Amino acid sequence: MSNPTPSHLTNNELTEEIIRLARSGRDTTVRLVTHLAEFEARDLHLAARFPSLFAYCTEVLRLSEHEAYHRILAARTARQHPRILGMLREGRLTLTTVRLIAPLLTDVNFDEVLDAAAGLSKRQVEELVARRAPKPDVPSSVRKVPMRAPLALGPVVTASAVSPPDASLSAASLPVVAMPVALAPARPALVRPLAPERYEVRFTASAETCAKLKRAQELLRHAVPSGDTAVIVDRALTLLVADLERRKLGATARSRSGRASSVSSRKPPAHVRRAVCRRDGNRCAFVSKDGRRCEGRGFLEFHHVIPYAMGGETTVENIQLRCRAHNGYEADLFYGQGPQWDGGEFVRESPAVYGTQLGPGRVHARRAGETGAPV
Repeated sequence: MSNPTPSHLTNNELTEEIIRLARSGRDTTVRLVTHLAEFEARDLHLAARFPSLFAYCTEVLRLSEHEAYHRILAARTARQHPRILGMLREGRLTLTTVRLIAPLLTDVNFDEVLDAAAGLSKRQVEELVARRAPKPDVPSSVRKVPMRAPLALGPVVTASAVSPPDASLSAASLPVVAMPVALAPARPALVRPLAPERYEVRFTASAETCAKLKRAQELLRHAVPSGDTAVIVDRALTLLVADLERRKLGATARSRSGRASSVSSRKPPAHVRRAVCRRDGNRCAFVSKDGRRCEGRGFLEFHHVIPYAMGGETTVENIQLRCRAHNGYEADLFYGQGPQWDGGEFVRESPAVYGTQLGPGRVHARRAGETGAPV
């Protein structure tokens, strides 16, 4: 009898099956890594006429260059430090974190480094590496990004060579086939730790943003003679964060006694927003059945524990922070999915305006009975 499809499983069965499949996937990855290490030790890739294990993995095993590189590096590192295999199987390390810590490992410190990296995210491991092997600051620079013209129709063969992440894993240089696309997507912003408390931040800005940066440098020459971009951006972000916290969270340097807001109002008053943010630590306060709390800190909204449509008041006791996903999730659990709610009113939030007048656009949140004001 075949296994039931996911749609026929109960919630508990589906959760258990996903956990089982993830565990099985880790077991398969560890077995592949172990076999690759032995395969390379016997030079079987050479006997199969391939100049490198990397070429064998991409051409015969049909792994992507990324997959092949990470698995080969893990295989080589695990030959020197076999403990890595058990940690990969348990999920305490990933192939990505093994790649990051591999340069740090020695016969003396490998246990200490592995223990320190266990269970950490990629960003946390990058910070761990930056503490143990700090890099110098990168110089500030502003340069024009060249425009990329659309490619001609049909594949175009160029003479460029493929360069995998590790040159030692490289096969012979091969021609690159460029498939037609309209325009290459912009590169995502880069935030990379260099050393303790030091980060490299790189992003693409518009001409207008670049002009604002130059103008800020000119106006701050008396205070920042060097025009250091990092100092300018820090000052700008300090003002921006203070303004956003004041408008959205009700933050203030000193509490002011004024007219008390009605607890029957949908939008929490400033003093309630301040108290809720302090209590919930400026992060989503949703807790799952097994006691795990959501780590979300973006798209936060003020959530009515007892929904506003059911008479819930905007008090500190009845308001909690939720990320938008969990706010909507709890709303669907309470009201059911779909637009059938009787309140008929949406919470709307106007976009912030900083220097440029924006249009009258509005952003829809969830139904008003399900959420308070977005943060």
